[in-house]
Amino acid sequence: MKLESMVKPEVRTQPVYEPGKPIEEVARELGLDPAGIIKLASNENPFGPSPKAIAAAQAALLQGELYPDGGCFVLRRKLAEVWGLKPEQFVIGNGSNELLELVGHAFLRPGDEVVMGNPAFVVYKLVTLLFGATPVEVPLVNHCHVLADLAAAITPRTRIVFVPSPNNPTGTSNAEAELLAFARALPEHVVCVFDEAYAEYLETPPDLRPLIAEGRPVICLRTFSKIYGLAALRVGYGYASAEMAALLNRVRQPFNVNAIGQAAAVAALDDREFTDRCRRENRTGMAQLGEGFKRLGLEFVPSVGNFILVRVGDGGRVFDALQRRGVIVRPVKSYGLPEWIRVTVGTREQNERLLREMAAARV
Repeated sequence: MKLESMVKPEVRTQPVYEPGKPIEEVARELGLDPAGIIKLASNENPFGPSPKAIAAAQAALLQGELYPDGGCFVLRRKLAEVWGLKPEQFVIGNGSNELLELVGHAFLRPGDEVVMGNPAFVVYKLVTLLFGATPVEVPLVNHCHVLADLAAAITPRTRIVFVPSPNNPTGTSNAEAELLAFARALPEHVVCVFDEAYAEYLETPPDLRPLIAEGRPVICLRTFSKIYGLAALRVGYGYASAEMAALLNRVRQPFNVNAIGQAAAVAALDDREFTDRCRRENRTGMAQLGEGFKRLGLEFVPSVGNFILVRVGDGGRVFDALQRRGVIVRPVKSYGLPEWIRVTVGTREQNERLLREMAAARV
C-alpha cells in the first residue's frame, strides 16, 4: 500500500508554505558575500532584540538542561500586568502561527467555513484547509478589509472569521470603532480571531478588551517576532476570556515554547524604551521609502505596519534582479499580486541601499 493512500485527504492536497531563503543560501547560490546582503523580506525588526531580552535569553540558556515552564506561568503573569487581565486569560504559542492552528484544532470540522480577506496572511487559509474546512475569501477593496463584506460572507456554516489589523501583505488597518461594531454584530456561532501581529507599530492600537469583558467569542493574537525582534525564538500569545484560553490550552502541546524564548519575552515587555524607539524609527523609515518610491514613479500602498507594498510591474523579475544585487525582498504573486513586491522597512542605510538598487535595476 502506498503511504499517500493512508493519509487523510486534506493532507494530500494541503498547500505548502514557501518561506524565503536565508541570507547564507542566497549568497551561496549567487556567489555573493553574505556580509553584503540585506534582507527586507520577512517583516523582521532591523534593530534586533532589546538588550534586556538578549541578556535574559543568555541567562536562561545556562539552564538549558531543564524543561521550560510548560504553563508559561511567568510570561502569562507579566502579560496580565501589562494588559490588566488575569493570567488565565492568556495562551502562549510557538509564534502566533501555532495559535492559529490551535484555533483550528478547537473549532474546525470538515465542512465548516472560515471567512477571511484576500489578500491576507496565507496561514489563515492553510489552517482552514488542514482541518478540512472551506476558506471563504472576500476581496479587499483598495487594499483594505471592508468589514461589511466579511459580515455578508458569513453563513450558518461559518465557524471562524479572521480579521487582521494591520493586514499582511497590504499594511492597511481598520479603526477601533469598526472592529468593535463588527464583532458585536457577529452571530453567536462564529469565533472572531483578531490578528494583531503588527499592532505595536500603530501609534494608538485598537483596544479590543471590551469584547472580552462582554463575553464574546473572540481571541486577539500578538507576537514577539515583529517589534520585539524575537522572531528566531518563536513566541506569540493570545488574550481572550478565561474560557477561550482554557479551550486552546487543551489542544496545546506541553512545553511548546522554549525557556529561552519565554525569558526573552518577559524581559522584552519591560523594555518600553526599545519598542518606542523601534516605532519611531519605523515611522521615519516608512516616510523615507515612500518618498523614494515617489521619486522612482512607483505606486505603493500607504502602510501602518513595518512593511510596504510597492507596484513594480513584474514582481518576480524585480525580486530576482534585486536579489542578484544583494537585496532580498518578498514577491507576492502567491497573494494574487504579481505586479507587486513587499518590502520590510529597514534601517536608514538599508532603505537607502534598497532605493539605490531599485533605481540601478531600472525598476
